[in-house]
Amino acid sequence: MANPDPENTLIIETTKGRVVIELRPDLAPKHVERIKQLVREGFYDGIPFHRVIEGFMAQTGCPKGTGTGGSSYPNLKAEFNAEPHVRGVCSMARSQSPDSANSQFFIVFDDATFLDKQYTVWGKVIEGMENVDKIKRGEPVQNPDKMVSVKVGDAA
Repeated sequence: MANPDPENTLIIETTKGRVVIELRPDLAPKHVERIKQLVREGFYDGIPFHRVIEGFMAQTGCPKGTGTGGSSYPNLKAEFNAEPHVRGVCSMARSQSPDSANSQFFIVFDDATFLDKQYTVWGKVIEGMENVDKIKRGEPVQNPDKMVSVKVGDAA
């Protein structure tokens, strides 16, 4: 594996093991900036994967653990891009409004290209996808797996 840029690398320690995500500010600069801001504030530490659908995706980032919450910051304007939603891609969750992404995101298990250009892709898992595959499924998940700690690579 090439040495990723530490400033654009997330290290997530989950209850199933380590997951490393390459951030893509070239695709979604405002979303990457927000994620790094929340990570550095410890926002994601201890947050569960509250919605995990077999063959689709694992969603996290809700402080309430229910899929109904976000951070104290304003929602983000969409940064839809042409990056395909394929295995390992990280994208922002949102409501029906395109400009409603805030703190919640999902990691794609398999091809989900039907989401392309409708959700903001901001990164990709470059290590530990086998650990994402182990995350407990459910809608909602009973006794969910969690992000134990999340760090930007330069602080890992």
